[in-house]
Amino acid sequence: MSTAASNAPAASAAPAEGPSAAPGLIPATILTGFLGSGKTTLLKRVLTETHGQKIAVIENEFGEENIDNDILVSDTQEQIIQLSNGCVCCTIREDLRTTLTDLARRRRTGELDFERVVIETTGLADPGPVAQTFFMDDEIAETFLLDSILTLVDAKHAGDQLDTRQEARRQVGFADQIFLSKTDLVDDAAVDALAHRLKHMNPRAPQRRVHFGEVPISEVFDLRGFNLNAKLEIDPEFLSVEEHDHDHDHDHDHGHGHDHHGHDHDHEHGEHCNHPHHHHHDDDVKSFVFRSDRPFNPAKLEDFLGAIVQVYGPKMLRYKGVLNMKGTDKKVIFQGVHQLMGSDLGPKWAPEEPRISKLVFIGIDLPKDILLQGLEGCLA
Repeated sequence: MSTAASNAPAASAAPAEGPSAAPGLIPATILTGFLGSGKTTLLKRVLTETHGQKIAVIENEFGEENIDNDILVSDTQEQIIQLSNGCVCCTIREDLRTTLTDLARRRRTGELDFERVVIETTGLADPGPVAQTFFMDDEIAETFLLDSILTLVDAKHAGDQLDTRQEARRQVGFADQIFLSKTDLVDDAAVDALAHRLKHMNPRAPQRRVHFGEVPISEVFDLRGFNLNAKLEIDPEFLSVEEHDHDHDHDHDHGHGHDHHGHDHDHEHGEHCNHPHHHHHDDDVKSFVFRSDRPFNPAKLEDFLGAIVQVYGPKMLRYKGVLNMKGTDKKVIFQGVHQLMGSDLGPKWAPEEPRISKLVFIGIDLPKDILLQGLEGCLA
């Protein structure tokens, strides 16, 4: 399967082991989360700690919380400030693409020295367009490698934020890693309920409770959330979904007592377990999984996915999968953000390994039935 969009993130799916395996590519991390969730605290830590890494932090200067007041000289005309621990901080006065291009140019000329980039989005930002910047522009794609999207969630205020702001739900849907902050301000039951709700919205992002933004650097960088081959090598089961999948549709009763052509549609999490908090929230950001042990017809699948992203792309936050394709003995690694999707050949299927395709979709009010039926229609 070739890429189904002309400007697809295929480059990001190439195997890599962090910056050393991709010479010249600068890893980039997107840090997102609502106001008060602890992004600034985490950033301060990254910018002031002695960790031996040279990091460029790009900050949206119109955020209500601003790092400048505490550790930067805020009245300078210079957009880029070099810090004593080797880090660099700059505020975006133009668009992100211009800032990244400028940073890369200064690095090439030796004016700046940094090994990776962290981009802090404002509390109300949708991380999607930020992520797309790394795939849509050839110059950026040839210089930077998008590593992951990190989302901070304020345990005390998350309930209200998730209920009232779609931006907060989007940030959860996009995440490769979720950090729960301020868990000491609420009781364990409330934290557990929140964790369950977040898991339901985005089952593929690990969650970690953090205190005052104190996160080990190793859990912030080189997570390879956009690097599927490496992800497979590290964790071959990264797409396997737990016994009861986090899917919130009561209307669908697939697979009970009849075989659905060798694949199953996953069942609503709350049907089989007693979580008193589970049914209170029917969030518009949901995830579901498609599995099949029959191979895909590459041309049919490409046509179907191409049509789907044209219609539903803005609502498709993250989607990725490992596919069994007719005509190749290698796994096809597939991923997308909004309308951009790409695929890459992965390792060969092992002789005894069951060739099962698995796709995970995370999006806003996606038409689950249309997608599942359409994918079924693409099987060889």
